[in-house]
Amino acid sequence: MSLIVGVEYCKTDANGRFKLPVAFIKQLDLSSDNRFFIRRSIYNTYLELFTYASFQEEVKKLQEKLNPYDPDAKRLYRRYIEGNMIELDSVDRLNIPGSLRQDANIDKEIVVVGSGDFIEIWDATTYKNIDNDAFDYEAVAKNLLGNTKE
Repeated sequence: MSLIVGVEYCKTDANGRFKLPVAFIKQLDLSSDNRFFIRRSIYNTYLELFTYASFQEEVKKLQEKLNPYDPDAKRLYRRYIEGNMIELDSVDRLNIPGSLRQDANIDKEIVVVGSGDFIEIWDATTYKNIDNDAFDYEAVAKNLLGNTKE
């Protein structure tokens, strides 16, 4: 799978459907499978959308790392695979299940964000406010990536 990048603003209809932007469709290999897996993020109030094939790879990696007899590992695994299978319809729409829309506070406007191996789906208001916490990107980049300026 290729790197998924980009940011697009979309609207959901009354049933929770939204048109997957063409910019994302072009980055995904959907020639033989139009299924996706969608779940709540454990990191913030947004949803994570995987192609079904990439989600299978994600689960396999997780199974290799976690001890199935460890209660914490079992709980984390269960949380990672909680979600829904959804399909791209004939007009390139995806239907976000109501319970997930509620979990992510999604109303009408959403932001679809490429995040490498998957796509993040945010409520537009939540997305606009994620940088209102005085997060210091420069300091964090220096800490995590090293000071590349000499």
